[in-house]
Amino acid sequence: MESRNLVAHLPEALDGEIFDPLLTQPSFLLERILSTGQATPPGQWLEQDRHEWVLLFAGAATLRFEGSEENLDLKPGDYALIPAGCRHRVEWTDPNQPTVWLALHYSPAHSAEASSNH
Repeated sequence: MESRNLVAHLPEALDGEIFDPLLTQPSFLLERILSTGQATPPGQWLEQDRHEWVLLFAGAATLRFEGSEENLDLKPGDYALIPAGCRHRVEWTDPNQPTVWLALHYSPAHSAEASSNH
């Protein structure tokens, strides 16, 4: 059995974000995302086919959702659900320290089955 650490040996600066798959199954993807000041380019929006639940593990970030006047500021321990098809963007990540995200991507069909079993 192997043990890994989400925040060990983090780079101080990156040219782009790093997406590190931790666990991949047909119904979901769990990944670590590392940011050091990156943001979604101006005028661009992200939109995904799967739900994305994100936990900010370290650092700081700001998300924006299309149609909302308010930004969502995240600090360590904060999490958010980004529904499939929801247009959003990363407005800001802390340029002075690594921002570590834990992201769970899962299909909408799977989430409906899971909620009916509870």
